[in-house]
Amino acid sequence: MDSLYLPLLVLSLIAFLPLSSSTYRKLSGGSSLSVENSDDVLMSPNGTFSAGFYPVGNNAYAFAVWFSKPTCLVLQHCTVVWMANRGNPVNGKRSKLLLLRTGDLILTDAGQFNVWATGTASLSSVHLQLNENGNLVLSNSDGTTLWQSFDSPTDTLLPLQPLTRYTTLVSQRSKGNYSSGFYKFFFDDDNVLRLLFDGPDVSSIYWPDVWLLSWQAGRSTYTIKRIAMIDTLGKFSSSDSLGFLSADYGAAGIQRRLTIDYDGNLRLYSREERKQTWVVSWEAIAQPCRTHGLCGENSLCSYSPSTGRKCSCLQGYKLRNQSDWSYGCEPEFDTSRDFTFIHLRNTEFFGYDYEPLYNKTVKECESECLKRVDCKGFQYKFKWDSGFYECFPKAQLRNGHRPPNFDGDIYIKLPKAYVALKKKTISVGCGANGSINLERSYVEKQENGIVKFMLWFACALGGVEIICILLVWLFLNRGRGDENSGKETGFKRMTFDELKEATKNFSQEIGRGGAGIVYKGKLTDGRVVAMKRLNEANQGEAEFLAEVNTIGKLNHMHLIDMLGFCAEKKHRLLVYEYMEHGSLAEKLESHQLDWENRYDIALGSARGLAYLHDECLEWILHCDVKPQNILLDSGYRPKVSDFGLSELRDRRKLSSYSFSRIRGTRGYMAPEWVFNRPITSKVDVYSYGIVTLEMVTGKSPGKGIQSVDLVTWVKEKRKGSETKEAWMEEIVDPTLEHKYDKKKMGVLVEVALQCVHEDGDARPTMSQVVERLLLPNV
Repeated sequence: MDSLYLPLLVLSLIAFLPLSSSTYRKLSGGSSLSVENSDDVLMSPNGTFSAGFYPVGNNAYAFAVWFSKPTCLVLQHCTVVWMANRGNPVNGKRSKLLLLRTGDLILTDAGQFNVWATGTASLSSVHLQLNENGNLVLSNSDGTTLWQSFDSPTDTLLPLQPLTRYTTLVSQRSKGNYSSGFYKFFFDDDNVLRLLFDGPDVSSIYWPDVWLLSWQAGRSTYTIKRIAMIDTLGKFSSSDSLGFLSADYGAAGIQRRLTIDYDGNLRLYSREERKQTWVVSWEAIAQPCRTHGLCGENSLCSYSPSTGRKCSCLQGYKLRNQSDWSYGCEPEFDTSRDFTFIHLRNTEFFGYDYEPLYNKTVKECESECLKRVDCKGFQYKFKWDSGFYECFPKAQLRNGHRPPNFDGDIYIKLPKAYVALKKKTISVGCGANGSINLERSYVEKQENGIVKFMLWFACALGGVEIICILLVWLFLNRGRGDENSGKETGFKRMTFDELKEATKNFSQEIGRGGAGIVYKGKLTDGRVVAMKRLNEANQGEAEFLAEVNTIGKLNHMHLIDMLGFCAEKKHRLLVYEYMEHGSLAEKLESHQLDWENRYDIALGSARGLAYLHDECLEWILHCDVKPQNILLDSGYRPKVSDFGLSELRDRRKLSSYSFSRIRGTRGYMAPEWVFNRPITSKVDVYSYGIVTLEMVTGKSPGKGIQSVDLVTWVKEKRKGSETKEAWMEEIVDPTLEHKYDKKKMGVLVEVALQCVHEDGDARPTMSQVVERLLLPNV
């Protein structure tokens, strides 16, 4: 009997053991991590940090880096320091992090589409590893770093991780909601580190105090570079002269992190390696209610050590969004012509003044406010240095709080009829919201008992019946996936009336081209967007929707994000993210780009085009690469726009396609279009080469000089110059004032000239262009 039970016992134990250990020290090209295997993680050499799929909601995951020492008993309690897809979580089924042999690191959602990618490429073998300092690094066998998480932080800086002009810390949305919030820590254009509230409706700097000049706040604008860092001992130093020490400065064996929290405060946290609790060892703002935007408009922030921070709607106002105080309060009274004022002592509402009025009585201030229809009230304060009272009529009531020792008052304008009713205020703790459901959700498939019975019954009938039922099942599931595609890809179908209202009847035009006009608008959730209204559609709705569905699934850091679309009757509109710095064409014309900006734009644009050509399931030919279609975000990072609706093809049938008409813009078009040669992705390469030459020389082929003339002019300058340096000086845009890297500039020009070769086969691919620009010193 013992010999009989022993094998059974062994088999039972084996059944409950994991098939293999999936903890990695290094991920090689061609490997992946799966969301369905909780042991699929990358570990730093000493186990201080881990990287893997982190739960951020119901069936929603982000690829993240977190502290794993000391050990977290529950993964959700681990301290996250970086996320790849914080605002675009992936499904808990079939999602993977893939390291392609080509060098790109891609995060796929439910095995269907990409939500995040590094956009990197390498001709040699690649590997991904997590360093002991928390930096996730993608490098090749040559030792070249292709990408690292330290260059794209989320809300946290780790020791020795630099914050630069190109990086920004962005808070999470709320406690339990890891998507991007409203608070930012960044280097401003004057080289000073600042904290910014960038809310649904308004934005404002709140640290350092805006009424102080930089030198009064202890900052310096006189620096040639922007960089800040905290060291392992707890000392923070910055190029703008900001510096501070942690309360435990110099202590050994301490874990540290600098985080901009969801309440907008910048805090330095310390933790002994063997303890679970983080301790605040420095913070930027000592008064919890001094941060802007905490309670939204028409509200008041208050704080006590026993109860914490609370938000209250002002008398006459009610909470606008029951789950989110950042949207503030709205009037609960009707319009009136007969107003009075209620008085709140020692209360400040910072900002949004019409203009200060000096040496006025309260009655005079009331009279001034009553004259203005939009006046919400006024701040009244005695000015000790001048010896009289100042009055500040308010266009908006924001950032309300009661700072210690504040001797000013606020007078709120309300209808007399309403005040007579003696309405009471609402008071709710700001931190009571807890976890907010993410906008992105997934529909979990439910078991269907009838289908299961039919399948079981079909098995008894025979093989033919089984095949038929499986075919029907596959067909139905494919249809269900198409139906939900808009929701899963993060963009949605919108109505024409909805977009008309968002753009205020298409009143603010920000660009136009051959395909349509672009307008600025604001969606109901507060997001500022760009809406492209295509010319009257000749394309059928089914064809349009098929292309939009595919384009909406594209996700790359150097491609513009599509947020939604409209297809009603003849109306065709595309809704994109709004880019703060407009187009490359605008910046070149105004001479606002330095050498580093131009090189980074050339590299980023090449990465975006390489993704379209080589990495999408469909082959997407842009057909109109030009400076007007390369947009720049707040950090001057480029994003290729207007892609996809030009030519979208099945990769397996490329040889059978022909083009019925010429595409593109004169001056940037490849010779193939004119001479009726086969059209391949090399036409985009040619256009990219012209754009690059335009960035180098400052000369536009669209204004008095044609592309062939620009290319000829550059080549003739090279022939006529005795040295390469002399040639470079002759062609480089004089507005750069010789401030550029000569070696990198030489590589950039050579790559551009290769791209504009008359023979398309002689041009490099966009992936090869990326590879060359990533290794300019080779």
